[in-house]
Amino acid sequence: MQQELALVLARMQQAGGGARRERVAGRDFWRGQWQGREVVAVLSGIGKVAAATTAALLAERFAVACVVFTGAAGGLAPGVAVGDVVVAAELLQHDMDASPLFPRYEVPLYGRARFAADPALSQALAQAARHALARPRVTLGKDAVAEFALHRPRVHRGLIASGDRFIATRAESDALRQALPDALAVEMEGAAAAQVCHDLAVPFAALRIISDRADDSAHADFLRFIDRVASRYSLAVIQAWLTLDV
Repeated sequence: MQQELALVLARMQQAGGGARRERVAGRDFWRGQWQGREVVAVLSGIGKVAAATTAALLAERFAVACVVFTGAAGGLAPGVAVGDVVVAAELLQHDMDASPLFPRYEVPLYGRARFAADPALSQALAQAARHALARPRVTLGKDAVAEFALHRPRVHRGLIASGDRFIATRAESDALRQALPDALAVEMEGAAAAQVCHDLAVPFAALRIISDRADDSAHADFLRFIDRVASRYSLAVIQAWLTLDV
């Protein structure tokens, strides 16, 4: 979301040298320095095709060493609460179904349904997330913590499901939980970016801040949550991750 990118660009400006914009395929890619590292920041776009295009451009046009994807998601598994963070171990397209030619969820001609995130990169991202979530009042401010009841946020690692549909009813989320009982969260881009990075041999990791429970209240205060919580958590996690020896 634009709110998340705005905080990242502001931090890159503070790091010195600013951020240089390159417009490619209707997207603004921002090159700059952060924690002494060369970085490229860009909005993925919404949906699997947009995310796949962006990931391909990062790899081929900008020759990035890795891709780290952040954003919001709906919680699926019990215990994955609003304000928690999910770091992907695997990603799957929950709306991929080429049966009976291929098993449900399997990407045709790949022989797999799930694409693994890079283990070392994901471990570092989870470590950074635990650091950022350890003091939510410092990261978010006491008012945001109180408003969204984010007193003890947790970091989870596991399966993230992606699909070109905003899951916003209890019936939809119940059906997903039944079909994919190990899925922790659901969103609209990650598995597509993971597939591209798999194809191009680029290490990939994804982190999602849980904005809702993917049910009938999923739309409530979504943009406010992005502004006051998700964007600040994303910034703090990436800042902490860049300080690690990765």
